[in-house]
Amino acid sequence: MKIILIGIQGSGKSTQGIALSKKLGVPYLSTGHIFREMAKEKTPLGREIKLIINAGVLISDQKTLLIVSEYLSRPEYVKGYIIDGFPRTINQVENFSNGVDKVFYIKISDKETLWRIFGRQEVREDETMLAIRRRIDLFHKFTEPVVEYYRHKGILVEINGEQPIKAITAEILKALGKE
Repeated sequence: MKIILIGIQGSGKSTQGIALSKKLGVPYLSTGHIFREMAKEKTPLGREIKLIINAGVLISDQKTLLIVSEYLSRPEYVKGYIIDGFPRTINQVENFSNGVDKVFYIKISDKETLWRIFGRQEVREDETMLAIRRRIDLFHKFTEPVVEYYRHKGILVEINGEQPIKAITAEILKALGKE
C-alpha cells in the first residue's frame, strides 16, 4: 500500500502518518523530518538545506526527487509506505516513478495553520512568521495543483483536517477499507 498525505504545514500530516503506520503496519516517511535531519549535518548539502528551509522556500525538485527516491529504494519501503511532504510540485508528481495507491489531502484553513504552529509548545527554528507565510503561499501556488492532479486521477480523498485527530484517522481508514 502506497499512501501520500498532502496538507499545508500544521495540518497534522505527521500525526496521521505515525498513527496510520502503527495501524496498518506500513512504514512512515516524512520529507520534512528528512530535510531537518539533513540540515543538522555539517556538510555543504546540510548547510544548503538549512538555509533553504529556514527561508521558508522549497528545496529544488531535482534534489527532492533524488533524496525521496533514495529513501524509498530502501528494503523497508519495498512493500509500501506512507509519505508526507512529497510531492509538492507538478514536476515532482510527473517525475516520481514509485507509484501511489491513495492520496489524502488533509485540508485546513490558513488561519488554522498559523494558530496550530504558533500554539505549539516548541516552535522550530524554521518556523518564523515570514517562513510560515512563505510556505502557505508556496502551498497554494505549487501544491494545490498537485491536489488537483490526484483528484483528476481519481485517487484523492479530501479530509477535513479541522476535526479531532481520531476522527481524521477513522475517516482515512474508512476510505482505505480498513475500518
